[in-house]
Amino acid sequence: MKPQLLNRTSKQRKPFSVKKNSYPNFLKLWHYHPELELVVIVDSIGTRFVGDSIEKFQPGEIILIGKNLPHMWLNDEDYFISKANLKAEAYCIHFREDFMGDQFLGLPISSHLVDLFKLANRGIRFNNLPFPVVEYVQQLFLEQDEFEQLLLLLKLLDLLANHSDKVLLSSEGYFNSNIKGGSDAIHEYIFKNFKKPIQLGDVAAVADMNPTAFSRYFKRIHRKTFSQYLIEIRIGYACKLLIENKLHISNICYESGFNNLSNFNKQFKKIMQMNPSDYIKKHH
Repeated sequence: MKPQLLNRTSKQRKPFSVKKNSYPNFLKLWHYHPELELVVIVDSIGTRFVGDSIEKFQPGEIILIGKNLPHMWLNDEDYFISKANLKAEAYCIHFREDFMGDQFLGLPISSHLVDLFKLANRGIRFNNLPFPVVEYVQQLFLEQDEFEQLLLLLKLLDLLANHSDKVLLSSEGYFNSNIKGGSDAIHEYIFKNFKKPIQLGDVAAVADMNPTAFSRYFKRIHRKTFSQYLIEIRIGYACKLLIENKLHISNICYESGFNNLSNFNKQFKKIMQMNPSDYIKKHH
């Protein structure tokens, strides 16, 4: 299932747009756009798809979607019954990373926003947010003065960037599947070679460390072992291939770097809490 590109550019040529959607159900389309999207669910329930993440959603959740990250909010079946009298309501804010200009993002005072936008490339769910967040969003929607809107958006992003309870939705493997390299030599090596057998010693050599020291270093940085990290990268890439629905599951197993179908199914279920065939059904 190929995601569709949607045009979210402000018709008024503003650096951002604020909209309150209120329909019988949300747009039933797997899509992406170059703008970041902040979504506040006001009313309705269903299943949220962000990259390779599949979770239930409910009123009150706040999600930040990064640029070009495929996503969809799919309401439960009751919302598609003509006389159900149900509503799907949400505030949506769309903006480009450089809506304040590249020079602004290069300033030390905005470095936390740069970090927020990088995290948003995998999608972020914010838990236990303080009350002013929803209030800022409502004010943004009601405010008529564009400068005041801009100040409110900056306050909102500042609050989100400094909030500690963030949950990343899509896996690193899904996000990096179309990227030639990571942010440094270690990640570049992993993302170029994860489809092939990789030994700890191979990556340690890239880092110019002995395997034991590298293993301790990697676990301290990533809070998981290198082998577990590699498995998650491979499963994330497998999810992308499953969503595209161009290859058989057995082919995807080997294409993702696993050497047997039994282990692939075991690791997939352990990480995604469902088997590959059920994952495909969820997306189609």
